[in-house]
Amino acid sequence: MTLKTIVIAGGGTAGWMAAAALGHLMGEHIRIHLVESEAIGTVGVGEATIPQIRLFNQALGLDEDAFLRATGGTFKLGIAFDGWTAPRHSYMHAFGDVGRDVGPVPFQHYWLRAQAEGVAGPLGDYCMNEVAARAGRMHRGAPLTARTIPAIPYAFHFDANLYAAYLRRFAQNRGVSRTEGRIAAVERDGESGDVTALVLDGGERVAGDLFLDCTGFRALLIEGALQAGYEDWSRWLPCDRAVAQPSTGTGAPMPYTRAIAKSAGWQWRIPLQHRTGNGHVYCSAFTSDDEAMAVLAGNLDGEPTGDPRPLRFVTGRRRKAWSHNVVALGLASGFLEPLESTSIHLIQAAIARLVKLLPAMPVAAALRSEYNRQTDFEMERIRDFLILHYWANGREEPFWQACRTMALPDSLQAKIDLWRETGVITREHEELFTEDGWLQVLAGQGVTARSHHPFADTIPDADLAEYMETLPLLYRREAGALATHESFIARHCAMRR
Repeated sequence: MTLKTIVIAGGGTAGWMAAAALGHLMGEHIRIHLVESEAIGTVGVGEATIPQIRLFNQALGLDEDAFLRATGGTFKLGIAFDGWTAPRHSYMHAFGDVGRDVGPVPFQHYWLRAQAEGVAGPLGDYCMNEVAARAGRMHRGAPLTARTIPAIPYAFHFDANLYAAYLRRFAQNRGVSRTEGRIAAVERDGESGDVTALVLDGGERVAGDLFLDCTGFRALLIEGALQAGYEDWSRWLPCDRAVAQPSTGTGAPMPYTRAIAKSAGWQWRIPLQHRTGNGHVYCSAFTSDDEAMAVLAGNLDGEPTGDPRPLRFVTGRRRKAWSHNVVALGLASGFLEPLESTSIHLIQAAIARLVKLLPAMPVAAALRSEYNRQTDFEMERIRDFLILHYWANGREEPFWQACRTMALPDSLQAKIDLWRETGVITREHEELFTEDGWLQVLAGQGVTARSHHPFADTIPDADLAEYMETLPLLYRREAGALATHESFIARHCAMRR
């Protein structure tokens, strides 16, 4: 049987990203119908992204500057982690390459040797994105001062609610239909167990062949109706609450996100054109809600422009992101805290996976299994990357001490052991974070490698020292030639207010 109708339950970022992509790619062949209620709010705090979002926007044919103008967007070159190892210490997980390979093995082996010999600077000196980010600079396209300097990969900060509204207009212009209403019941086929229709509170029935659950933490279809189950990862990622509050911006917006360690969690600071996004992610076993709110209130970037918004969550994933004829997207599929800005990427990745594995009807069990296998792998590897930040900390508060003593997943422990013993970092299959990403967090948080690849010893001492001195000079010269982030936005994509 041919797939004729896809019903999307819920709007927000997940629902309208799915609607925009499916409407754009297959709206002429498959009916796309979204159901949402304006009375139900969305979380809408996921305002920082990673560079893959550009691929999604490009696939839709969105004009980058128009999108940024409509969403109050700014550019993002990485994430600065402040205070994770010591109160005044800061390192950056920046996008793009770290160093330039000068032989048969990755840059980190030459850096490790040079560090041992006292001729290497901090790792961030060898990343063009970090040098530009710290200087508050932004550029698109080829480098200005030398061909050997890498182009700057970038992502965005934007208002997630404005992004959803932007995609809603885009999707509806491509034939996606929308129904306003709360979902009161979910009808299922008595024989197959598949969902057949959503019943709204006014009695309207919305039937479909394939259903996408974008109902957020409520997970009305995947859990409420199908009881797919949930795998709890809070033993590794113990933060279970957050409070978010916007504020006025102060000064020029920097082209990076900040993740600032606090006594029982961490604070995000995300600069937009029209405001700053602030939030405090914390563990309720080590601090109270009132204390957590006071920490955020005392560290806002400007005056508050809205009331604090509390959130509760359990970090983990749905045991089956695709069950029967229902695919869960966004928060309905699980939750990984926004420490590395992966929330919107996971929506994007799920949509791409769905398009690639789009089924005939009824859905083949093998297809569901493959989708779930890929989803599980991606989320588990992101989970490990997040755990590393908590485990490799240097703070003395009880929360952080508890994180240092946790038993790690075998997959993460193996990565750490390999790095410590050999300086080697491996990337498995289509794992999201690159070797350079792992390198920046491992080195940035003080996990030291005891050795390096022997090939790194083949470069003469003088040549190695010259290379380690020259590369940062080239990057600083390039950064000095770039426009400031603020002037770049003013020239290309300033929000109309």
